Amino acid sequence: MTSPLAAPPHLPLDRYDWPLIGQQLDAEGWALLPGLFPQEAARQLAHADNTATLETLRASLYRRLLPIARAWADALQQDAPYPDDFTTWMQHNRNAGQTRPLSAIQRLGQDDYQPLTQHADGDAVFPLQLVALLSDPDTAFAGGEFVMTEQRPRMQSRPMVLPLRYGDAAVIAVSHRPVRGANNVYRVAARQAISRVRAGQRVGLELLLHDGR
Repeated sequence: MTSPLAAPPHLPLDRYDWPLIGQQLDAEGWALLPGLFPQEAARQLAHADNTATLETLRASLYRRLLPIARAWADALQQDAPYPDDFTTWMQHNRNAGQTRPLSAIQRLGQDDYQPLTQHADGDAVFPLQLVALLSDPDTAFAGGEFVMTEQRPRMQSRPMVLPLRYGDAAVIAVSHRPVRGANNVYRVAARQAISRVRAGQRVGLELLLHDGR
């Protein structure tokens, strides 16, 4: 179950080591942003129910992830002309017929889960997104682990469980990323899921930097 997004408080993205985050994304396909949302901010966002959007955070995140997105496109030999600013990128989305917001607060109750998915439908897809945990796994819910899988050529799928705590966020690959092998760069397919919530309610945020068809 999802709901519209409320405007966020000030978020100190500058305090993270973005070159290191880029290295982690290249190595693993995800990178943790510990404590992105202080607990009070996480609580307010988890209970938000209005039509304002997180455009400020999206624009700020876009600027920081843009060098990685361009490097990944170059490594995969893709024609992906990501512009310098987020407003122009959103106009590119509209020109491609992508006007459906994909970002949302997600509320999963007991026995709910999110199956393996990708948000890669459309011609204008940004290869990285943000996910965050807005409820406390120690008191609010049980289960509900955030899981990623990667399918590498001629190899079994690799599962990964992200160690998200209350207020933590992570930047993850949306659908595909480059991985450097012994002789060349190959394309890895990534998918994301949330395991079954065994008790309580899990509240999370999915923040995409492109819209859907």
